[in-house]
Amino acid sequence: MEIESFIRDFAEMFEDTDSSAIQANTNYQELDEWSSLIAMSIVAMVRTKYGKAVTGKEIRSCETVEELFNLITTK
Repeated sequence: MEIESFIRDFAEMFEDTDSSAIQANTNYQELDEWSSLIAMSIVAMVRTKYGKAVTGKEIRSCETVEELFNLITTK
């Protein structure tokens, strides 16, 4: 798994946020569109695309997209 492809997959979870606004250092929980529904979509995306399990609590513990990527790669 490469961070660039993860960022693209992550950005696809957002309907109204321009994908160019989401980078490795983006604090995704500060995005206007961030919600628990998007968090659950990310849980599902990680499970289906990457075959890894991540919880909502783990997602909330990360601040940036890169931190979340690093968490997932360690699983």
